[in-house]
Amino acid sequence: MGKTKEDKGIVVLWKSAPQEHDYPAAESYLSLIASDEEVDTVVQAMRQSKKLQHFKAKDILRAARLPLLGTDNPHVSTDLAKIRHGDEISPILLVRGSITTSRALQIADGYHRVCACYHNDENTDIPCVLVTL
Repeated sequence: MGKTKEDKGIVVLWKSAPQEHDYPAAESYLSLIASDEEVDTVVQAMRQSKKLQHFKAKDILRAARLPLLGTDNPHVSTDLAKIRHGDEISPILLVRGSITTSRALQIADGYHRVCACYHNDENTDIPCVLVTL
């Protein structure tokens, strides 16, 4: 499905910090690609981070080397509905990639939200907690 007129350019409202349930979701995903010790360190750093950085939806997907999920994905569709209704959505949890080792950015939590924002407007500035391994 392509973009519809009502999907373009709606201002996305954001919570001021990630929700508590975002951290266990990040931990679950990261446990597939990192050791328990690394996951604990990264998630702890995410929890302690008080600074949100902003990145465009299109740049996050490129850096993560992930495909754009379609609007027919149930989670993307739900997040698009939240955007349309003016509900606040949670910032994204990221682990920085590395240009020198060709390690991609990791979206530890929020892939569906990034895709929904992209469908709304690829230039959406997304607040993110970004930590480095």
